Amino acid sequence: MLERTRDTPDASDNEERTDGYVPLRSYGAIGDGRTVALIALDGRIDWLPVPSLDSPPVFASIVDAEHGGHVALRPTDADATVSREYLPGTNVLVSTWTTSAGKATVTDAMVTGVAGRLPWAEIARCVQGVEGSVEMEWAVVPGTLLNTAEPKRLDTANGAVIGIDGVTIAIVEVGFEPVHDDGPRFSGRFTTSEGSKSILTIVGTHNEPIFMPDPESTLDAVDRTIENWSTWSEEFSYDGPWSDAVQRSALALKLLIFSPTGAIAAAATTSLPEDRTGGKNWDYRFAWVRDLSYTVHALTRFGLREETHAAVSWVMRTIGEHDETMPIFYRLDGSKTDEVEERDVPGWNGIGPVTVGNRAGDQLQLGVWGDVFEIMRQYVVAGNVLDRATAAVLERLADDACHRWPEADSGMWELEETQHYVSSKMGCWQALDAAIELHDAGMIDGPRAKWIENRELIEQWVAEHGWNEELGYYVMYEGSTAIDTSVLLHAMSSFDRGPRMESTIRAIEDQLQRGPLVYRYTGMEDEESPFVACSFWLAAAMACVGRIDEATALMDQMVDQANDVGLFSEMLSAVDGEFMGNIPQGLSHLALIQAALTIEEVSAEQ
Repeated sequence: MLERTRDTPDASDNEERTDGYVPLRSYGAIGDGRTVALIALDGRIDWLPVPSLDSPPVFASIVDAEHGGHVALRPTDADATVSREYLPGTNVLVSTWTTSAGKATVTDAMVTGVAGRLPWAEIARCVQGVEGSVEMEWAVVPGTLLNTAEPKRLDTANGAVIGIDGVTIAIVEVGFEPVHDDGPRFSGRFTTSEGSKSILTIVGTHNEPIFMPDPESTLDAVDRTIENWSTWSEEFSYDGPWSDAVQRSALALKLLIFSPTGAIAAAATTSLPEDRTGGKNWDYRFAWVRDLSYTVHALTRFGLREETHAAVSWVMRTIGEHDETMPIFYRLDGSKTDEVEERDVPGWNGIGPVTVGNRAGDQLQLGVWGDVFEIMRQYVVAGNVLDRATAAVLERLADDACHRWPEADSGMWELEETQHYVSSKMGCWQALDAAIELHDAGMIDGPRAKWIENRELIEQWVAEHGWNEELGYYVMYEGSTAIDTSVLLHAMSSFDRGPRMESTIRAIEDQLQRGPLVYRYTGMEDEESPFVACSFWLAAAMACVGRIDEATALMDQMVDQANDVGLFSEMLSAVDGEFMGNIPQGLSHLALIQAALTIEEVSAEQ
C-alpha cells in the first residue's frame, strides 16, 4: 500500500538538487492566462515560456539543468527551512523561509493588469522581512531556448536587457542591490530586516518592444493580482465534499486556460517523463478536445460563465474550420499540427527525449465524438442556446458518428495499433445519445431516427464484441483479454451502471490497482507509472454502481497524493509516490473534480 501523502515529504525539509534537478513533486505553478511558471520548493523558477504557454521556454532548467536557465531566490543559509502555500482563492504562491537568524517570506505572482492579462509576461518576486534578518541570494540566468539560441546582453540608455532569438527579458529591482552581472547573467545578495520589502520584477516579450515597469509599483500590482484571483474565486460555487481540493483543481485548470482564444492546454510543460526509463516524453501544451469536454462540465457546475462560453465557442469554431475529420487536439491558437522536433537537451534528471510538438493529431479516435457532444449537451443543460452554425456542425458530426463508429481506431490512449476499442464505441454511443437529446430540445435538426438506430446498433455491438462473459468484464478491444480503465468513463456517461460495469470495476481493482493508484490498461506496469486520472475515474465509477463508501475512501486517499500545494502531475510512481509526467496536468485535476461531482450527485440521489 502506498503510504505517501501530501505531507510526505514535509515541505519544511531541505530539498537537495541532484545534478541540478529536484523531484517533480517540488513544483508549484503561477500564471497569467497566457503562460505558466514553475517554482521549485527551493525557490528556483525552472520553467517559463515567453510569451505564451506553447512558446520556447526562456527558463527551462527543469529539463536542462546546465543550460536551460532559471531564476533563483533563497536564503544563503544551507540549513534554511521553507513552507509554502497559495493565498486562499488565488494562484499567488507564498513561501516562508526560516533560518537561525530570522524569517522572511517570498510572494510569487504573475502579475495581471487593471483590465485582466497584461500584454507582456511579468513575474513579481516580493521578499518581506518578518523577524530578525535573513541573507538572501538571487540570480537570473537566461537559458538557450532548449539549445536553439544564445542569450545576449543588450545595454541601453534605459537599462540592460537580455535578448534571445526574438525574446527580450528585462529585470528591474528594489532592494536587491548590489547587482552583479556577467554578460546576460545577473545575481546578488541582500539581507532582510523586520518589515523590509525587496522586489524583483522580470518582464518578457517576443518580437515587440519591452515595457519597463516601475518596481516601486510592483507591490500594488501584486495586490491587484491577488484581488483579481479572489474575485474570480468568489464566483466559484461549490460546497460539496473535498471542497478545498476541488477549488485548488479549478484554480490549476484556470492556469491552463489560454485566454487569448479560450483553448485549454492539457499541461504546462513538455517532455517530463512518464517513467524513469524514459522514452514516453510528450509535449502536452496543446488543447485536447477530451480535456475541454470535462472542463466545460466542471466550469458549468461551478457557475463560471465566461470560461465556459469561451471554451465552447473556441472548440466549435475550430472544428468548423477544420472539417476534414474529427479532431483530437489543436494548437492553442486553433491550428493543427503533426510535427515533432527533438531538442538536444538532456531532459529532467537526464531522462529524454525532450520534444516540441505532437504526432497524434491525425489519428482517428472515435471517443472524441462523445466528448464534443457532451460539451454541447452540458452547455444546453445549463440553459444556453446553440446558434445555427454550431447546430450545422453538430448535425454533420452526428451523421459522421453513424458512418464511422464501425471503424477501428487508435482509442483514447492514442495507440499506434488500431483496434475496435470498446470505449471508443461507447463514446460514439454517447455522441448519438446527446445528439438525440439536443434534437429533442430543439437545438439541432437532422435524421433523429438514424441516430437512434445507430445508438442501438452500438449497444448490440458492445454486448456481442465488447463484453466477455467468461472473463466477466468489458475487454479493451474486440478479441482481447486486456482490460482498459477508459471504459470507466462510461459509467459516468450512463452507458452502463449495471452488473456488467460493476463486474468490470472489480476486475480493474484486481488487475490494475496498486494501493490507491491505477494503471491505464493491461501491460502498463512494465512500461510506465500509474495514471492519476484513472484512480479518480475508478472512484467515480464505484459511486455510479452504488459503492459510495468505497468511492469516498478512494477519493480520500487520492486527494492526499497531491503535493504540498495541492497540485498533481500526470502519473504517480507505484514505488515511492513521486510525480511523473507533465505538471500541472489538467486531466488529473479534471478527474478529481469529475469524481467529486459524481460522488456528490449520486449520493444526493440515494
